[in-house]
Amino acid sequence: MPKPLSASTIALIKATVPALETHGLAITRRMYERMFQNEAIRDLFNQSHHGETGSQPKALAGAVLAYARNIDNLGVLGGAVERIAQKHVALNILPEHYPFVAEALLGAIGDVLGDAATEEILAAWGEAYWFLAELLIGREAAIYRELAAQRGGWNGWRDFRIERVQDESTIIRSFTLVPVDGGPVLRHKPGQYLGFALDLPGIGKLRRNYSISSAPDDRAYRITVKREASPGVPAGQASTWLHDHGVPGTVLSVAAPAGDFFLDPAEARPLVLASGGVGLTPLMSMLETLSVAAPQHPVLWAHGTLDGSTHAMGKQVRALSARMPNLRSQVFYAAPRAEDRVGQDHDVAGLISAAWLATQAPDGAVFFLCGPKPFLRAMVGGLLRQGVEAERIRYEFFGPADELLDEAGPACLAA
Repeated sequence: MPKPLSASTIALIKATVPALETHGLAITRRMYERMFQNEAIRDLFNQSHHGETGSQPKALAGAVLAYARNIDNLGVLGGAVERIAQKHVALNILPEHYPFVAEALLGAIGDVLGDAATEEILAAWGEAYWFLAELLIGREAAIYRELAAQRGGWNGWRDFRIERVQDESTIIRSFTLVPVDGGPVLRHKPGQYLGFALDLPGIGKLRRNYSISSAPDDRAYRITVKREASPGVPAGQASTWLHDHGVPGTVLSVAAPAGDFFLDPAEARPLVLASGGVGLTPLMSMLETLSVAAPQHPVLWAHGTLDGSTHAMGKQVRALSARMPNLRSQVFYAAPRAEDRVGQDHDVAGLISAAWLATQAPDGAVFFLCGPKPFLRAMVGGLLRQGVEAERIRYEFFGPADELLDEAGPACLAA
């Protein structure tokens, strides 16, 4: 454990809260500008979160502000530390990377706040940064040890070969991955993701995370990826390349499974697995796991998509329904086509609502939610307003959670 923060540092950090409320986003944007001048550090990050939307600087600004506000009660941030550590492990972040972040953060505070960033303020933030950094370094070291010690586990990057490619819809495709070394793979927790280090011709180095969509086994992983229709924009570069060039035999560098959004197969309470679009991928891993480990478990599967052309894995869910007598599946199409048949392709025309989900859920159910920001904002906030306890709501967001933090509670992926 790091040395406790001094009383003077706590007081100085608390005193900077008003400045962070006003200038926090400017500070984090400047921090990334400074940090990304180092190409080796820049390549550690998912650049799609630093483009036009600036979602990662927003997420970090919210995290820094939360840290400052709770600097005298850091126990409330324990969940955030775990999420960040898991994300760092998927990116293969190491202790030697932390000084670069410290230099960039303190430099950015000085750049933005000017004379208000006194030596005392910068020293306090330096102490506060390294307190958190040492917590993360310690937790990450423990995760790395745990991963390496398990059968099929590894640290760093391991080469996997695409064994099979399967179209799931017009925009979503699955890739089955097996290790090039022929060894076993670590059995992931259903809901976790894999980190990828891609070096793409004409594009460069990219880091991405993709959820595992299959049940755990010792041989392979399956990821299910949506082609993002953003030519020339970082958000679509990796998925477009995978769809266009990811064929059987393609080799990818993969980090071990990570993430704190997962299902314990021993969970005794009923479950609601609700998704929007490609957000169904970690929930498919959960559902496939339950079909083997607990086929009698009460489950409500609720999935929303545009129409039949974008509906992924519908056949798989119907096949699982035949083996799971207490599985109820409800599929929503926002804009059904003429050929989309009610009762066969989908069940409801329209969008999933939190009120519907709350009333249809089995009593005492635990809700697992995954999807794009508008979906999660509506579901998480709506369920809380419907009286569902926060402890029963768990969610995953593909990307940094920024304003979602303010409306829905703790972040799902933030780092």
